[in-house]
Amino acid sequence: MALQRSDVEKIAHLARLGLNEGELPRFTDALNSILGLVDQMQAVDTSGIEPLAHPLEATQRLRPDQVTESNQRDRYQAVAPSTENGLYLVPKVID
Repeated sequence: MALQRSDVEKIAHLARLGLNEGELPRFTDALNSILGLVDQMQAVDTSGIEPLAHPLEATQRLRPDQVTESNQRDRYQAVAPSTENGLYLVPKVID
């Protein structure tokens, strides 16, 4: 699928891009080359290939789930304008 000049003008209008007359041929060629690459990638036979969640078959390194800091909630809430039962009170925004 090749884009015509009118297609690029429509795309530029929808994207709110102000392209001048000199830029249209360059952008038309660039978009056509991108679409050509997509066509090439879609033409590759991928039957029998299992999809991957990540291109590298790496596993996520996990750290142990353990507490590493002390509870400082009271200290942090001491400077808050208003708290109640360990919660920050804020003004109502939506009625």
